[in-house]
Amino acid sequence: MRRKSLLGKAIALMLVIATPAFADPEQESSSKERGSVTNLPVPRYVSLKASKANVRRGPSLTHRIDWVFTRKGMPLEITAEFSNWRRVRDIDGFGGWVHYSLLSGARTVIVGKDMMPLNMRPDTNTPTVAQLELGVIARLGECGPDWCRLNAAGYKGWAQKADIWGVDPEEIRD
Repeated sequence: MRRKSLLGKAIALMLVIATPAFADPEQESSSKERGSVTNLPVPRYVSLKASKANVRRGPSLTHRIDWVFTRKGMPLEITAEFSNWRRVRDIDGFGGWVHYSLLSGARTVIVGKDMMPLNMRPDTNTPTVAQLELGVIARLGECGPDWCRLNAAGYKGWAQKADIWGVDPEEIRD
C-alpha cells in the first residue's frame, strides 16, 4: 500500500515538473529586458554628460564616427549594451554607439511642443509658471501617470507627459 502511494506522488511530481508554466501576457509585456552588462532595464533613458560625444557605427574606437552629439544634457534612450559601450538614440531616432563614460544617469527631457505651458500644479486649470520653447532641455523630477515635474532655466512646474520626450508613457517617478 505504501509503495503505491509513493509511486503516485512521484508521478504527480514529474507531471508538475514537466508541465510548462505559461506567463501572464499582460505581465510579460510590461516587464523590460535587462542589459547584459549593467543588468539595468533596456530600453532606458539617460542624458549626455559631455558637451561633445562621438557617435560610432559600432561598439569600439575602431568603428567609424557617424556624427557627433554636441548638446550637453540631451536626453538619450539606451537600446543596447556591449562592454563599455551603449547604443543610444535621440528624439529624432538617430543614434549609434557611445562610450558609457559620456553618459549620465541624471534624467532630462526635451520639450516636444512649442510654447509648452509649465503649470504650477499637475492640472491644466492652474496658473502657468512659464512657457517653454520647442527643443528646450529640462531636468526631470517626479512623474505621475500623465504629468511630470520639470526644472528648466530656474523655472519649476508641471508639464503633460505627452508633450515631452525622455520618459516612458507608463513611467512613474517619486
